[in-house]
Amino acid sequence: MQRLSFIILLLGILAMNGSFRTPYRIPKNRDKNSFTVLINKSKYTLTLLDATGEWIASYPVVFGSKDLGDKMMQGDRKTPEGTFHIIGKRKHEKWNRFIAIDYPNAESVEKFNLRKAEGIIPPNAKIGGEIGIHGVWPHEDYTIDQYQNWTEGCISTKNDYIQELFEILPIGTTVIIEH
Repeated sequence: MQRLSFIILLLGILAMNGSFRTPYRIPKNRDKNSFTVLINKSKYTLTLLDATGEWIASYPVVFGSKDLGDKMMQGDRKTPEGTFHIIGKRKHEKWNRFIAIDYPNAESVEKFNLRKAEGIIPPNAKIGGEIGIHGVWPHEDYTIDQYQNWTEGCISTKNDYIQELFEILPIGTTVIIEH
């Protein structure tokens, strides 16, 4: 257990200094179960795991608000937490590539409705949508290096990294976002 903790700490430190990848052969016949994407908001990392849960790569990421709490409603610039799936991929005119996730899903709607019922958010609030993983404006990779949270709730990484993820990850891949 100590060795695992040390490895996780080391990977976190390496990820803070940019991407750290091992040589890895991407399977030719990938399906939605070939990978899992784990996004840790407090560590500002996106970690790619293979089907067995083994680490493949870590990428630095940023979010919307400096408040890294769970998304409450449309317009709060927070990134949702939970388990999602990739539902689409497209080239994006502003942010290089866009990998869409299925927010809001049933879990998100349930949390949203509960928060409304408890008066935590206004009764007229909307849940929002169009959350995904994307790149940055051209020549603005520095926003990732400086950990500048700038999105409307999406996850953003450097353009080279989003291109790599775009090519690797199939539709249906599980994306877990945690604090």
